[in-house]
Amino acid sequence: MSTSTTASVSTHILDTSIGRPVEGVAVQLSARSGRDADWQALGGSATDADGRCKDLPALPEGTTHVRLDFEVERYFEAKSAKKQADAQQDAPANRDSGAVFFPEVAITFAVKPGEHYHVPLLLNPFGYSVYRGS
Repeated sequence: MSTSTTASVSTHILDTSIGRPVEGVAVQLSARSGRDADWQALGGSATDADGRCKDLPALPEGTTHVRLDFEVERYFEAKSAKKQADAQQDAPANRDSGAVFFPEVAITFAVKPGEHYHVPLLLNPFGYSVYRGS
């Protein structure tokens, strides 16, 4: 929860290739107080069945930049294994070599005290996008 002297962060992940939330992805939160300051690892969480991280650590006072690191490789490996087990025959399913193109996604953004930042990750096997949500 943000206060007048701190900001707060939340996130969720949606796999846009299947239109479903992504469960079980580790998310690490880091912060710094100025663009030349060192990153401070604050801790992390994992996405729940709704694709949300509801228990990310609080940001320290003076935070100006935040980084969210999403470890998506295991999710895509499990999805690829399921796809192979299902033996899909269509050409798009067979173009994937099985290698994970984006094993992790790091999102860095600026914050201001008193604001809440919800940063959704829209993910698919060959791309992603993020935005400031509400």
